Amino acid sequence: MPHGFVRASYLSICSGDFNDSTGKVASTDSDYSFMFTIECEFTYFNMSNTFNCAELAYLMVPRPFIVDRGHHEGLAPDEWVAVEYAMVRWVYDNLGLSDRTAIEFFNGGHTINGEGTFD
Repeated sequence: MPHGFVRASYLSICSGDFNDSTGKVASTDSDYSFMFTIECEFTYFNMSNTFNCAELAYLMVPRPFIVDRGHHEGLAPDEWVAVEYAMVRWVYDNLGLSDRTAIEFFNGGHTINGEGTFD
């Protein structure tokens, strides 16, 4: 390693926006959908055919990755978050990295809880 460089250990904490983006962007039968808000103008070109939050999290492997999720966040239901995270967990488990990923649910809203995530 060149002189002056410090080896860093990076991690990612996703707080407040980890969910099924396809449902979030395109659903017409969910109150969580962008179709009924000003966010419908966001540009998500071809996102549903190419990647979602789980696939973005795969880019972190083998680094630690955790999701910080408030039950009352209001951006997506817990089920959307849990299903998307299950795909991330599957990848970490199959690579023998189970100890490097987690999801922390807490009784709160759209905020950074930071208790288990910062530990």
